[in-house]
Amino acid sequence: MSLTVPAALLEKAQQGTVADEEFVACIRESLPYAWSMVERLAKELEASGAPSAQNVEVPPDERSWGEVFRLVGSDSMRGAVQRHFGVRLAFQNCCRVGLFRPDATAEYEEFVSPRAQLLNQKPELLNC
Repeated sequence: MSLTVPAALLEKAQQGTVADEEFVACIRESLPYAWSMVERLAKELEASGAPSAQNVEVPPDERSWGEVFRLVGSDSMRGAVQRHFGVRLAFQNCCRVGLFRPDATAEYEEFVSPRAQLLNQKPELLNC
């Protein structure tokens, strides 16, 4: 399962639209490692003034890797997180996640390019 959904939130979803804040809270509670990584990057991005902040830390265990994969692999979760933090989120692999300012188009395009993906490959990340 991607998320642990409280019964009240599931019931609300069955009846209609769920607010982003409620969905984000569910993501934060269900995927604590992935959430903390994105939150850390958002703080780094804000403090630095740079166009992007990128994670290069390898997740500590399989569960953490899975959380990152679930977060970035879901359009709805990724979109909610992007709206919440006001960023664009990009993914190369489990330890290479980037947050970009909305106006950092060139940096974002470089990060998601085939060249960048190829240059990011390392033998120690073979099973990541």
